[in-house]
Amino acid sequence: MLFWRVMPSGKPLKKSSARKKKALGLPKGGQSPWKTRKIGKKECVLGTDPRRVAAILAGLDEAYPNATCELKHANPFQLLVSTILSAQCTDVRVNQVTESLYKKYPKPEAFAYATPSELEQEIRPTGFFRNKTKSVMGASKAIVEKFGGQVPRTMEEILTLPGVARKTANVVLGTAYGIAAGVVVDTHVIRLSRRLDLSRKGEPPKIEQDLMAAIPKNKWIQFSHQLIWHGRRVCVARKPRCVDCNLEPVCYSVDKTMSTHPDSPCLPESYLK
Repeated sequence: MLFWRVMPSGKPLKKSSARKKKALGLPKGGQSPWKTRKIGKKECVLGTDPRRVAAILAGLDEAYPNATCELKHANPFQLLVSTILSAQCTDVRVNQVTESLYKKYPKPEAFAYATPSELEQEIRPTGFFRNKTKSVMGASKAIVEKFGGQVPRTMEEILTLPGVARKTANVVLGTAYGIAAGVVVDTHVIRLSRRLDLSRKGEPPKIEQDLMAAIPKNKWIQFSHQLIWHGRRVCVARKPRCVDCNLEPVCYSVDKTMSTHPDSPCLPESYLK
């Protein structure tokens, strides 16, 4: 039986001899991701080959058909605030804090002109509360004074809000407005994109570009939610629960804790039809 060892996802390729690159099947320069390769008599599907991506998407649809944002919110503005608060904090903790927070601060105006020290104490359990207070108040003030009290609906405009980067913007645009402007890249998406060999980049903006190129646009929003759910429930950071993972047959990550397909990345024939 032939084995094919894939370089660890997310790690830059080290300089090597031409012989080593040839042995690994790399193109000159080692820049482009693999797609297919013959190993013995089998056709092996790798990286972002459309058939492999389709198998991953089908698996996510099967496992998480109703995946959605787990931050509780009643409107786009509340989702924006919750997403800002979720940085380096669990959604569960954010939801606990915002349950009373949105009763005390029901509108953008209430946040925009709040007393900073009071707001800091309200959101203190989410961590980094001073910086988050500045971001929430700054974004709220901009929404009130520049956007008529409404969260912007375009990537260009929403990125002008203090404390809002592409991750937050994609969460709000995708979940609140159904606008697929990009792919949410949080800590779970970063980890799983590497494990699934959908990107080998290290920076979120570059990972997002890879995912946008590999995933059909009509799946960007749902894919983000599903990958986050999968990262929280199965493909956890330490000791991923591969035995419970329906993507295991298409995964060849070096982090795997078990494998039913020792000749990965050759997919079962059913995935190549």
